[in-house]
Amino acid sequence: MTRSLAVQGGSPVRTRPWPLWPQPAPGAVRALEGVLTSGRWSISGPYRGAPSQERRFAQAFAAYNGVEHCVPAASGTASLMLAMEACGIGAGDEVIVPGLSWVASGSTVLGINAVPVFCDVDPDTLCLDPAAVESALTERTKAIVVVHLYSAVAAMDALRALADRHGLPLLEDCAQAHGAEYRGVKVGALATAGTFSMQHSKVLTSGEGGAVITRDAEFARRVEHLRADGRCLAGQPVGDGRMELVETGELMGSNRCVSEFQAALLVEQLGVLDEQNERRRRNAALLDKLLADEGYRPQTTSEGTSTRTYYTYAARLPEGELTHVDATAVGEALTAELGFPVAPCYAPITRNRLYDPRSRGRFALGVQHESRIDPKRFELPVCEEAARRTVTVHHAALLGDESDMHDIATAFGKVVRHGALLTG
Repeated sequence: MTRSLAVQGGSPVRTRPWPLWPQPAPGAVRALEGVLTSGRWSISGPYRGAPSQERRFAQAFAAYNGVEHCVPAASGTASLMLAMEACGIGAGDEVIVPGLSWVASGSTVLGINAVPVFCDVDPDTLCLDPAAVESALTERTKAIVVVHLYSAVAAMDALRALADRHGLPLLEDCAQAHGAEYRGVKVGALATAGTFSMQHSKVLTSGEGGAVITRDAEFARRVEHLRADGRCLAGQPVGDGRMELVETGELMGSNRCVSEFQAALLVEQLGVLDEQNERRRRNAALLDKLLADEGYRPQTTSEGTSTRTYYTYAARLPEGELTHVDATAVGEALTAELGFPVAPCYAPITRNRLYDPRSRGRFALGVQHESRIDPKRFELPVCEEAARRTVTVHHAALLGDESDMHDIATAFGKVVRHGALLTG
């Protein structure tokens, strides 16, 4: 009995390898080689007689999401900051964000000298709770940022109605939701703008990268200026060897452009996204059933969701089980059984060790500002409970077959049955 769990020296459930991530699309190598010999490695490089890869991806991703405009950017973090600044948000403004998310949901707000206001989440979807948002609104609130977290889409009907009622821009952080739909509309196209990350772990990736999408031409033009040192793309063809970026003097910006290599890779990866997402959905549906039979509670999504994207599979520990250990210890035990990382869900940003405004001198803008950005002023009981009781599996595991899902369920069941052996 004392050696039943692999984490304590017992035999693991699985020793076979798991699918690797990222997985290059069939045309990826050819596309990268094409950029290498093209004489143009950046949107800020000279025109070479053919559309840039950056423009090719922007047009393809806009069409994929059913919007008119896409501005690629260097990262998801850059995309969020660009979108907020394009809304006119700046020093001292309050931006409502979920308390359960990657740290960038808070640090991006700080990065434009604004004040993040952390709100609690729905216990089942783990996405922003509209009631909590409404309670957090003040005269200083200038925007709401909703995150479609893990494999859930937030309650967009309620959040849009709330934003409209108060005249606030609503931004969708879709870093984990490429291809998800709400009432038949792609996420990111449901509000003022949508932002995406194409970082290594994401379901659409170029290693690093991002994008802002919108239906609003003027909004897109502001984002273009903000991400290219105040320049935007010329509205007419330019000669070979000339710059496509025009210095308009309309709006000062910074350099947050994506490279031609990243854009070329994204064009190819976009072509396989739907098939990969569908495979993850099929496997997740099976895993939902298998884990529910073991007493786990898989993350749900909001009622209006018509298509889910599984970036991370999340499930709450069985009620009344494993109450003597935290999710970190459970995750370590599951990792040992599967040979694949299983981790607790995000810690609330307010106590995430990566979120510490005091460690950056740039945020020391006076006593009052420092008090307003102090994360200790927020109480987030639902976020805290989720962090204690939720474990997650990266989407790479969902790219396997049904036998892989049965292995995951077997490991999850084994850890519950032998949970009394765990300490931590």
